[in-house]
Amino acid sequence: VPLQAYGGGLVQAGDSLRLSCAASGRTFSNYAMGWFRQAPGKEREFVAVIAWSGGSTAYADSVKGRFTISRDKNTVYLQMNSLKPEDTAVYFCAASGGQYYSGSYYHTAWYDYWGQGTLVTVSS
Repeated sequence: VPLQAYGGGLVQAGDSLRLSCAASGRTFSNYAMGWFRQAPGKEREFVAVIAWSGGSTAYADSVKGRFTISRDKNTVYLQMNSLKPEDTAVYFCAASGGQYYSGSYYHTAWYDYWGQGTLVTVSS
């Protein structure tokens, strides 16, 4: 598995958590990196993306203003503040060699590599 996501856990509403996704065995420095999440019984949904340069980011409306995506070298982070019970899901990181400005980063098919998920549970 070329990407390893970790940092999930059980927290209370209002708490913060930082997820990390590290590359293993190859470099993703010239790939856009994204985070998705999947709640039980629901489809995987886009959370955030960062361009390979780190200069551009985009967020789902549901997390805008609370989550921040960042990267350094071969690790991408998702800082999650003011967590809500509806943020409970398995979070996945992914890498894409596609063109960031195509606007396709909302779609899972745009991504070439996926990591295993890390579970985030937010209790009320």
